[in-house]
Amino acid sequence: MFGEFSSPAAAVRARDWGWRHGGRRRPAVSGLDLDIEPGERVLLLGASGAGKSTLLHGLAGVLGGDDDGETLGELLVDGRHPASARGRSGLVLQDPDSQIVMARVGDDVAFGLENLGVARELIWPRVRAALDAVGLRLPLEHATAELSGGQRQRLALAGVLAMRPGLILLDEPTANLDPDGVREVRDAVASVASATGATLVVVEHRVATWLPVVDRVVVLGADGGVLADGSPGAVLSERAAELRSAGVWLPDEVPWRAPAPTGSARHPLLEAAGLDIARTPQVPVQRGLDLRVDAGRVLAIAGPNGAGKSTLALTLAGLLPPIGGSLEATDLLAQGLRPEPARWRSRDLLRRIGTVFQSPEHQFLTGSVRAELEVGPRALKLGERARRERVDELLAALRLAHLAGANPFTLSGGEKRRLSVATAIATRPRLLVLDEPTFGQDATTWRELAKLLIALRDEGVGLVAVTHDEAFVEAIADDRFDLRPARPDSVASSSSSAARREGGR
Repeated sequence: MFGEFSSPAAAVRARDWGWRHGGRRRPAVSGLDLDIEPGERVLLLGASGAGKSTLLHGLAGVLGGDDDGETLGELLVDGRHPASARGRSGLVLQDPDSQIVMARVGDDVAFGLENLGVARELIWPRVRAALDAVGLRLPLEHATAELSGGQRQRLALAGVLAMRPGLILLDEPTANLDPDGVREVRDAVASVASATGATLVVVEHRVATWLPVVDRVVVLGADGGVLADGSPGAVLSERAAELRSAGVWLPDEVPWRAPAPTGSARHPLLEAAGLDIARTPQVPVQRGLDLRVDAGRVLAIAGPNGAGKSTLALTLAGLLPPIGGSLEATDLLAQGLRPEPARWRSRDLLRRIGTVFQSPEHQFLTGSVRAELEVGPRALKLGERARRERVDELLAALRLAHLAGANPFTLSGGEKRRLSVATAIATRPRLLVLDEPTFGQDATTWRELAKLLIALRDEGVGLVAVTHDEAFVEAIADDRFDLRPARPDSVASSSSSAARREGGR
């Protein structure tokens, strides 16, 4: 099915290529010399901010014009400028929301095919095949607005696979997927690449996932050019020390493990009993949840895509009202207020509960990184000196100081994630709720982010982290809450109430 009407595999050529975003002094990529032969499968690695996403955008011809930035050197797809070779490449972005354009699942996958002028009688068989390949087995009329983050990622991938491009470009396509979804999507990509012969370039920080299906590893240097290039075995074994120093994830390595919290006393901040949650009141996602969030501890919320983890996080953060049961803050968190966080004013939430959304862009409000970090402290009416000291501390801790004047929307995915975490921390809340906090991080920034969160824990902050990152759970979680998918006949309750993770935390 996928081999029919496929484009020939594309070739890539870069000569001293680079790109500098408008308003930035330093280029995002520079001095890149690279050849990718038709049909090669390349895993593109590098530190957060090394320019991996920028290169994929360049190959897809979507970096923009002269007003958006400056092109250096030469980048070609099949001997042509990528902007004039659109249709030869298909790009899955880090943020799937930015690729979803239609209200229904089937229409969204069909959108690209219609733009390519594919015959009508061929469109819907392709749509169904692509959705089935990525494991998104939903009715074609299912609303895209009702998809979870992981389901949105599958939908974006299906839209690209349906177009059968000669060059498939994937920017962390499995970052928000559960383990089964990761394997399913990886195998779907490999199957399509084999059937069509398409050239594949995939960016992922977690190397082990893609090693079985790639034949080449290219590592971008943080200061430009290529740090390493060769077969996966040769690059990862012969250059291991150099890659580790550069922040590249090596297979089966966990960069850091947190010490257990001191003291045995538990001081609850939030308590949920028989909690029913929903995005909209008429559509419950889960019922009957019992859990507790304690000060000075990290609670990891895990479970498959679509189980309602993000909905639970938003409910715990006071941004969605429960539709049943109870969710109450203790006096430790709600002093002087009603116990239900959903009834608090925004200013009260700002002081008490910080939230990091799954999509970082959803919480950006200003035109620079520094101004973004000042939003919360300004709302709290901190003085100029206190604001500056707090912001400078966060910029340094999360390796964003060199980007203080940059527009948040031009950052890499990993940089956006660190900024979104920093904006939540800037108000110094008593409770921090994070949705996929380690998305897009290299080994170095992952370790520094984990250490920062543990420092908050040790100061008595309660942390809730929704995550598919098992290494993160193993490294820093004190308690774990596993959310099962809801049963079709009745929305099921979760398993495990604040169960201790293995290792005796």
